[in-house]
Amino acid sequence: MADKSPRQHMSKKAGKSLKEKRAEKHAKADAKNKVEIVPPTKKR
Repeated sequence: MADKSPRQHMSKKAGKSLKEKRAEKHAKADAKNKVEIVPPTKKR
């Protein structure tokens, strides 16, 4: 009969949590929509 006990590597989560992924996505979207206003420079 196979051993059904949980393994160490299987119990650990890999990668980012859903909360972290959402926060990163929202931050990226905000940065994309934000436009920097640069005042025009005087030409000499």
